[in-house]
Amino acid sequence: MYLMAKKLRQIAIYGKGGIGKSTTTQNLTAGLAESGKKVMVVGCDPKADSTRLLLGGLAQRTVLDTLRDQGEDISLDLIMKDGYKNTKCVESGGPEPGVGCAGRGIITAIGLLERLGAYTKNLDYVFYDVLGDVVCGGFAMPIREGKAKEIYIVASGEMMALYAANNIARGIERYATQGEVRLGGIICNSRNVDRENDLLRAFAKELGTDLTYFIPRDNIVQRAEIRKKTVIEYKPDAQQADEYRALAKKIAENKKFVIPKPMTQERLEEILTEFGLMESSDEYAI
Repeated sequence: MYLMAKKLRQIAIYGKGGIGKSTTTQNLTAGLAESGKKVMVVGCDPKADSTRLLLGGLAQRTVLDTLRDQGEDISLDLIMKDGYKNTKCVESGGPEPGVGCAGRGIITAIGLLERLGAYTKNLDYVFYDVLGDVVCGGFAMPIREGKAKEIYIVASGEMMALYAANNIARGIERYATQGEVRLGGIICNSRNVDRENDLLRAFAKELGTDLTYFIPRDNIVQRAEIRKKTVIEYKPDAQQADEYRALAKKIAENKKFVIPKPMTQERLEEILTEFGLMESSDEYAI
């Protein structure tokens, strides 16, 4: 009898800067790890803050810093640390300020992780927490090189978050036509905007995808961050902890992956106007 090898799911999380992408990624991976899944998180942001909550605030030595200080002959334990529930944590890092392209850190980090055997057979998920409002240059590496097959976009009901999400969808569409990468859905990290849930559902439908989950706003997230923990570790019985568990379950069970259909600028602005985020030009007609 032959056992089928389990499939490693590699997922990239994109979204507008400041949307709460890293916080969302760490809390949902905590939910997966809590359920027994083996997870690796690769921070693809020069700030190196994509694993802080999983590591309890431990300053993670980045791949690029390690290479600069130690040279090419390094071991995996120098760049990978065990976090919450044995989550494997890596930070790609970036170049010295004002020198080089930050996206190169991602390319270097993933290549090194492959050479050092980080992608083990027992892993269930690899998450790439990626900087950037648009999918371009080195920051597109997880999907351009076919590493991440699934993409989720973190957004909110704010105008600029949706502009960014639509731009990211354009990048995904471009790479999807060349390979297997697909959009898994939109994750709303709520900002308590009026009609936010309905707006994000309409936005997702226009792209041809679904609103994967609506994460309500709760100040417990900030309180957990101050204590350098995910909500699940900080207050496991809190309602917000259950929200992240539910998000993790949604992603685990998701079967709908699509090539997105990004909107034109005009169509996006029509939707924003419909939901009250933009003023109709008719109101200013003389």
